[in-house]
Amino acid sequence: MAGMTGKATLVMDDPRILRDAQRERNRLLALVVPALGLIAVLLLVPLTWLAWQSVVNADGLTLEHYRRVFEDESYARSFILTFEISGLVTVLAILLGYPLSYMLCQLDRRWQAIGLALVIVPFWTSLLVRTYAWMVLLQRRGLINKTLMDMGVIEQPVAFVHNVTGTTIGMLHIMLPFMVLPLYAAMRGIDPELMRAAANLGAGPRYAFWRVFFPLSRPGLFAGTILVFVICLGFYVTPELLGGGRVVMISMLVQRNVELYFQWGAASSVAIILLVLVFGAFALLNRFFAVERVFGAR
Repeated sequence: MAGMTGKATLVMDDPRILRDAQRERNRLLALVVPALGLIAVLLLVPLTWLAWQSVVNADGLTLEHYRRVFEDESYARSFILTFEISGLVTVLAILLGYPLSYMLCQLDRRWQAIGLALVIVPFWTSLLVRTYAWMVLLQRRGLINKTLMDMGVIEQPVAFVHNVTGTTIGMLHIMLPFMVLPLYAAMRGIDPELMRAAANLGAGPRYAFWRVFFPLSRPGLFAGTILVFVICLGFYVTPELLGGGRVVMISMLVQRNVELYFQWGAASSVAIILLVLVFGAFALLNRFFAVERVFGAR
């Protein structure tokens, strides 16, 4: 045993092996450098410019833009509303997307392909077109209100648009595929023999699902949750149209500061604060839920 250890040490100390290993690392680094450069150009440079714009004005360095954000109650309301709607859409996407993904995985291959195609079909339609379609369906004289009135469910049209309700419905429709696809991919990778083995060991269907299937599907659930929540934070078109100007999310604050008031500093400070809040939320999530363990890291 000691002889084998000594031989391994000699092999590791061989100059030729060390040179080959260093050469391999250099090749890998050379392959990574273009990607890092592209990330720096497309991500880090704009973020640096945003951060700089948020702390300068005509007189030089200043914290005026951040002070305005913290002192003006309208900014706080928009931040709170944005996180509330994003969280609500994410929860609803989980409640609808998880059973749908599970059902797709239980079908045979032909029906799985059909169901998955139906999930992906909305991607073939413009987001703007889908939002206008919901405006037509949800308006006071739209198909939904008319159907409910004909069925005797309601007597007067319900205000589905120009409020949080319509905004949530439109965003949920757009975000649902982003939840279903990661979940479906994770569930498809779960060996069905594991559930059969749990049943053979005496576990009931419900117990086997929560102790075997659900833990193995958590990486897809976590990925879909993060994807939906982060995209919702930056939504603009759907809240602008379905909210009718009454649902003011953060993206709309940024747009108004730039286009109406020409305040690049104010818009940049709002964007930087949102970025910090998102990173803070991820840090808390990683602290309390151990993200690396969710994805199976060791």
